[in-house]
Amino acid sequence: MADRPEILIVDDEHNTREALARYLRGRFSVTTAADGEVAIELLKERNFDLVLTDLRMPNADGMSVLEATRSKADRPLCILLTAYGSIGDAVAAVKQGAFDFVPKPVKLDKLEEVIDAALASRHPAAEKQTSAASAPEGGSDSELVFPAPGSDDPMGRIMEMVATVAPTRSTVLLTGESGTGKEVIARLIHDRSGRTGYFVPVHCAALTSTLLESELFGYEKGAFTGASERRKGRFELADHGTIFLDEIGEIDAATQVKLLRVLESRSFERVGGTETVKVDVRLIAATNRDLRKMVAEKSFREDLFYRLSVVNLELPPLRERRGEIPVLIRRFIAEFAKENQREVDGIEPDALERLVQYDWPGNIRELRNCIECMVVLAKGHELTLADIPENIREAQPAAAAPEKKELPVGTFEATERELIEKALAECNGNRTAAAKLLGISRRTLHRRLAEKQN
Repeated sequence: MADRPEILIVDDEHNTREALARYLRGRFSVTTAADGEVAIELLKERNFDLVLTDLRMPNADGMSVLEATRSKADRPLCILLTAYGSIGDAVAAVKQGAFDFVPKPVKLDKLEEVIDAALASRHPAAEKQTSAASAPEGGSDSELVFPAPGSDDPMGRIMEMVATVAPTRSTVLLTGESGTGKEVIARLIHDRSGRTGYFVPVHCAALTSTLLESELFGYEKGAFTGASERRKGRFELADHGTIFLDEIGEIDAATQVKLLRVLESRSFERVGGTETVKVDVRLIAATNRDLRKMVAEKSFREDLFYRLSVVNLELPPLRERRGEIPVLIRRFIAEFAKENQREVDGIEPDALERLVQYDWPGNIRELRNCIECMVVLAKGHELTLADIPENIREAQPAAAAPEKKELPVGTFEATERELIEKALAECNGNRTAAAKLLGISRRTLHRRLAEKQN
């Protein structure tokens, strides 16, 4: 494989094709094709590590592109993009040799995870090095604010438990509302575990029960129609690392039985095989469903529940972590201003206060989407009340929170001042480092300090 993996993107929709190319060029060498016929000709002329193709296209469709990859000696990996109405066809394509499929509209972070897993399955050592070298500073941690372990706030207590459990082999169950950052915490546990293997995420609700089994455990050649070669599953890819099963409450009874066996014996058989495969894998699961209630209703195995919840971390919703909101907002402003080439570098105090008061039923995910919208549509250098979507701007302010030791009550300005003072203290007065810790520019920090001195 070259220094940067070669990826061919095939999609007849110009905007989709170019958006994917822009997103992936930071890590990969990208070539695009406007339809399947062009892609097939390119495959005859050049070698690619991976092909990312739309399923439904005029002339030659994604299945034709998949067939062209299978006829090449180097057998480039193939990932299909498909609308929700065509997922059945995508599943059939996976059985015929595609590595995986990603539903449209494409979530870029999820697409990148699938690409990483695909490349890791073929070139584990090289891909691991590529991922580490090209990961953005801070990585996915930018979607959470990490207080000091043990501090007297909800996430401080979570961080204390993360620090304690990370070096162990114990299975962890992450619960809480959707959008609270469960996958970020799972990655953090892996990063601090000292394990040498990969972090391999699996989103259980996106796969049918049959496909989920082959994804988790792999399959042998001839296991079903289209299984032309042995394929490793996600458990094997995660050997000596961590497998993260998101939306664990969605798996069916048969898969629950197989998963229980893996947890008990650290072994399994691939689909269609008899050889027992042993793995050293740390399992982290997540759900926004009430598994205890599901156990009582007999829709989730009680023995599996206890195996999964050796350590249970319940992430509090964002409305109980309001002190994080200003920092997250400034991080997201910086991210989306850069991504969309917008000259937005701050937010007016009254707009920030309104966002802090909002309850965010969709948690961090909703906040992130809101800030992206505001940055894209903003008319000035700072976000204002008028930029806030109407449903959020007109919502009833949240009830006043009870007094907490680490989070002062009173005006938003007091909360912001304390965050800045804590950041400066932690960085020994270094304003550049403090601005980086807060997720804002040094210029914005200087302006806030000047405002507070007037």
